[in-house]
Amino acid sequence: MALDIKICGLKTAEALTAAIEGGASHVGFIFFPKSPRNVTPEQAATLREQAHGRAKGVAVTVDADDTFLDAIVHTMQPDMLQLHGSESPQRVAQVKARYALPVMKAFAVHEAADLARIAPYRGIADRFLFDARPPAGSELPGGNGVRFDWTILAGLDAGVDYMLSGGLDAANIGDALRLANPPGIDISSGVESAPGVKDAALIEAFFKAVAAARNDRAA
Repeated sequence: MALDIKICGLKTAEALTAAIEGGASHVGFIFFPKSPRNVTPEQAATLREQAHGRAKGVAVTVDADDTFLDAIVHTMQPDMLQLHGSESPQRVAQVKARYALPVMKAFAVHEAADLARIAPYRGIADRFLFDARPPAGSELPGGNGVRFDWTILAGLDAGVDYMLSGGLDAANIGDALRLANPPGIDISSGVESAPGVKDAALIEAFFKAVAAARNDRAA
């Protein structure tokens, strides 16, 4: 089974090159001023052009209004929108209709019961992203380096397309793939040397760990 891999929170050409050369299927750009990974639509557009035809560009927003989304979509021209706030099913449907782009809706997960929250979004969101619930006091909905119990994903309907996120790194990705067998994975802080600072060596190490884990499972 093909595994989609998204490197999220990219800000530099060096990190983007490492992600693409490693085999990323998706590259994510964050539009959220409180995040150390925040970029402008113009910065994202430059990086997006570098990835064109090699990896899908994902614009990550948090409860953004139409004016902000208009600027992002017009300038960056993403392949997908990731909604990482408290957007309602109606809002997700509006965004899909307005931009004619696939939408990935993120959910914070702590326990199995949290997965039931996707029900009203099924048939609207094209994909889901399951991230760990942020620690108390955090202003960031994602990129906190926190993980959740991946075994709870085993109870998901096989028809649910999703990416697993939250605390992934080269040391634990083997366990994550074995326990959850996700269709896709998303990593941000796990390939950083400091908050918002992607490390090309850590990106390379992550892809090597993914390849090793998948080879072990295939053996």
